[in-house]
Formats: sequence, C-alpha cells, structure tokens
Amino acid sequence: MSASYNRVVIMGNLTADIDLRYTNTNTAVTDVTVAINDRRKSASGEWVEETVFVDVTLWGRTAEVASEYLSKGSPVFIEGRLKLDRWETDGQKRSKLRVVCEKMQMVGGRGEGGGGGPRSSRPQQQRPQYDESEYSQPVEDVAPSGRSEGPQDDIPF
Repeated sequence: MSASYNRVVIMGNLTADIDLRYTNTNTAVTDVTVAINDRRKSASGEWVEETVFVDVTLWGRTAEVASEYLSKGSPVFIEGRLKLDRWETDGQKRSKLRVVCEKMQMVGGRGEGGGGGPRSSRPQQQRPQYDESEYSQPVEDVAPSGRSEGPQDDIPF
C-alpha cells in the first residue's frame, strides 16, 4: 500500500473579478487566479520579490459567496487539493495543475478589500449554462471516519 496526501493551503489576492457560471445541473462554479507574493534574500543578500499565480476552481455555495463578496485584489485563504487537467489542442498535448477549493475564507475587513457586504452595485446576471462534464466537483461531505461519502477520483495504482 502506498501512502498519498493531497492538500494545498494558500493565501493571496485575487487577480480579477469573479466570473460566476452555472453547470447544466445548476451548480455554481468559478475559476479564479490567486497571486501569492514571496519576499526572500538572494545568495548575494539582496531582497528578491517573486509572485506566484495559482489557478483555483471554486464550486457550489463557495463560488456564489466568493462572487458576491470578493473582487479583484481581495485577500483570500484557500484550502483544497491539486488536480491535473490534461487535454490536446491541435495535436499538442497540454496539461495544467490547479487547486480545487474545498474551503475558502475571506481575509481582511471592509476597507481592505476582504468583503464585508454584498457588491450591490453589480447588476444581476442571468445564469448561463455550462456542461458539467468539463469540471470535477470536490468532495463536499466528509464522514466522521474521515472517509468521503461523495464522488472520488479513480487512483491508477
């Protein structure tokens, strides 16, 4: 038996406003990018700043809350799992690693872009329909034993 553990915890700022979509089964979904700033000393002793951009997918009520309360620049804390997407375009094999959010927490107060109230100036949107098969929903319910009761990805080993 081989052991594995897939857990990601990040905190950073949203790089754009949230574009909320709905699958054909009326499940909310959104893809966001979180910018994570890192500052460290180089070998020469100079401070070097580096920004890492992480793609995150939010599902269900988490996606709706994010859409309602967060906007570009909002600080956010995300906990989830890594997922590798693979596809082929014009004969070229492509892949992309992203985080599937399982828990999200807004960071900061009203004046810091961290939420504090609905964005009432935003016009109401119609719910566009998207094919749910192109997305992978995270496990939302966890049994007391720590085992998921929801859908699982097949592990090839």
